[in-house]
Amino acid sequence: MKMKLLGSLLAGATLVAGALKAEETISAVHAFPETLIYTKSFLSFVDKVNAAGKGVIQIDVRGGPEAIGMFQQPDAVRDGIVDMVYTPGSFYGGALPEKDAMVASNLTAVETRVNGGIALIDQIHQEKMGLKYLGWFDSGVCYNLWTRDEPQFDANGNLEVEGLKLRGNNVYNAFFTNYLGAQVIDLPTGEVYSALQRGVVDATGWTQIGLIDLKWNEFLNYRIEPCFFSTDLGVIVNNEKWNSLSEEARTILQDVAIQHEKDSVAALQSKRDEDFAALDAAGMKVISLEGEAKANYLAAAREKTWERMKEVMAGQPGGTGNYDRLLELFYDLDAAK
Repeated sequence: MKMKLLGSLLAGATLVAGALKAEETISAVHAFPETLIYTKSFLSFVDKVNAAGKGVIQIDVRGGPEAIGMFQQPDAVRDGIVDMVYTPGSFYGGALPEKDAMVASNLTAVETRVNGGIALIDQIHQEKMGLKYLGWFDSGVCYNLWTRDEPQFDANGNLEVEGLKLRGNNVYNAFFTNYLGAQVIDLPTGEVYSALQRGVVDATGWTQIGLIDLKWNEFLNYRIEPCFFSTDLGVIVNNEKWNSLSEEARTILQDVAIQHEKDSVAALQSKRDEDFAALDAAGMKVISLEGEAKANYLAAAREKTWERMKEVMAGQPGGTGNYDRLLELFYDLDAAK
């Protein structure tokens, strides 16, 4: 009888332990407010993981920049304060300049997942920051320059920025300052609305989508074409946490991330078209550079960013060893012609 009871207790303990071990949880934060389309995309990924990972792996979203400041989030995930962060690579570009390969890319996550580009970025994240690079989300969306007042051009059709109160950030400052010669005012996303409202800035770079979500269109009246760069939003995971997960949990996370890379490209292209139509209907005017001025503008956006990446890489361990390979994997020279 005692043996039977002991056996039952052990079996029960084993079942309970198995049940407790079965579903793992990782904590997450996102860089931008929930109202922004990019955050909605990340939360869609979370929902997909939690549906596919029921009983195995769940993501517990703790919030956005109100939980951990957007610029502090990369350090927080590296230090294990949070397990996962959805953020632009540009927010930790000083530690990992190779993220500029995505900023200056004319390819999407779909192509770079296939050609090994994302695998190389993942390897570099693990080596330099102790982070797993899970996926490049919302790629294929580029940036425009948006202004309150009608843009001015010189005799050769080049954009004039003298006197422009231009909001900058780490994504495009190399282009704005080194090529356009602009004096930029660095502001986090959450402070731009009030800065526009108060006249602190009257122009900003921003992606093709999201202006309406942020309500910046209340102050900005012109979109300058062509667009430049690519979004570099990705999901990074603390490597120690990643390695502690079961193989099944890691497989679910990675498979869902790869599928979301594909899904988000298509979804955000559709959203871009919707936003442009809504902005046009509300009176947004589109001003386009032409001919040589357009070619120079695009070339400068690309070249100044690659130059910045190479310069910062040169001062870090490992140097520029991956530079040529990154250029090869993230930039299609033929498509740029």
